[in-house]
Amino acid sequence: MIKLPRLLSVAAWSAMAALSAAPALAADYPNKPVRLVVPTAAGGSLDTLARLLGSRLEAKLGQPFVVENRPGSNGNTAFEYVSKASHDGYTLLVASDALAINPSLYKNVRYDPVNGFAPVSLVTTAAQILVTRPNLGAGNLQQFLAIAREKGKKLTVASPGSGSAGHLSAVLLQSQTQTSWTHVAYKGGGPAVADLVGGHVDALFVTLAPAVPQVKAGALKAIAVTTPTRSQALPDVPSIAESGVAGFDVTNWQGVFAPAGTPSTIVEPLSGAIQAIVQEPEIRQRLVDLGFDPVSGGPQVLGTHVRDNVAKWAKVIPQANITVD
Repeated sequence: MIKLPRLLSVAAWSAMAALSAAPALAADYPNKPVRLVVPTAAGGSLDTLARLLGSRLEAKLGQPFVVENRPGSNGNTAFEYVSKASHDGYTLLVASDALAINPSLYKNVRYDPVNGFAPVSLVTTAAQILVTRPNLGAGNLQQFLAIAREKGKKLTVASPGSGSAGHLSAVLLQSQTQTSWTHVAYKGGGPAVADLVGGHVDALFVTLAPAVPQVKAGALKAIAVTTPTRSQALPDVPSIAESGVAGFDVTNWQGVFAPAGTPSTIVEPLSGAIQAIVQEPEIRQRLVDLGFDPVSGGPQVLGTHVRDNVAKWAKVIPQANITVD
């Protein structure tokens, strides 16, 4: 996986290029509404991201960008749908790294994450965060790992679901630190956070959005984030890598894709428009408030993320014997 400092430098260069010399869109594009397919239900952070982008793209390009929610099978329903859509630029996908993870989780995925899409633009990255109940006794990551080695399977570490990014973060930390605990899978981050606050489990890996209010209220203890560097949303919380687990990196990302074969005369200018939107101060602050780190990058940056993630999780997931079928 690309290390974040390098990613940021490439992304920053791409964004500057987009702002200064974005190529012109195909003369007649768009001349009708564009669909932004989202693989989750309305109301979640990815859906909110899509609606932010859609409203600004409509203002810039003069046609509606309409969000279409197609939840199901952890995103696979939407991924397959867009991969088979016409490559005319009127069906786009706003996706997360589940696009690259799912082929290693599910036996019968009917899309190719590398060859089935034309990457358009990386929009944001996001961290998972390790939080604990305040009375666990862990003030930092090394203390948490010491408790894990002492308690073993008696320590309960929750995630929003089997095969979720939180679950995979926990599995990777176990692998890199030779620790073990009991995994407790919930159906979503909200219920998991509620049970951790209630003291029913010891710790949790989850996205920032549901955890940050509880951390700020003192109801949960923030231990570390999974990205190589600290999150803009919680700058005082160290990363796992800087806390003594060198090279640890679970960087969730969110980006825009088109079906494979979409012409570059659509992809490249659309990418430039999206990157320019992400640089707008109001949009950047909204994204940070949602727990995202705005790090826009072009098709090559997003394509590299997909390929690296496919390769990474194809090794980690089978080793941990994680399946959701």
